[in-house]
Amino acid sequence: MIINAILKINPNAEVVVRGNDINTCEIEWHNGTPEIPKADIEAKMTELQAEYDANQYQRDRVYPSIGDQLDMLWHTMDHNTELQHQFYDFYQTIKKVKVAHPKK
Repeated sequence: MIINAILKINPNAEVVVRGNDINTCEIEWHNGTPEIPKADIEAKMTELQAEYDANQYQRDRVYPSIGDQLDMLWHTMDHNTELQHQFYDFYQTIKKVKVAHPKK
C-alpha cells in the first residue's frame, strides 16, 4: 500500500520500500526522485483506502458470464412468444443456429 501511495503522488518515482508500516518502514529514493514526506504518503494511503472501501460494491457485484446471461435470455424468449416477436431478429438468429446444430 505504501508503494501504491507513493506512485499515486509521483508516478515516476524510483523507490524501494522495506516494511509495511508507514511509521517504521525504510524508504530508499533512487535516481534523484524527490523524497515525499511520510505524512503525505500516509494521507494518500488513507485516501486510497477510502476509495477502495467506497467501491466494495464493484467487487461484490459479480454477474453470470455473458454466455450464461444470453442463455437465460434465450430460454426466457423461447417460452414467450410475445418476446419472440419483440426481439424477432435476435430470436430468429439464435434459433437458426440452434436448429442447424442441435445438442447431441
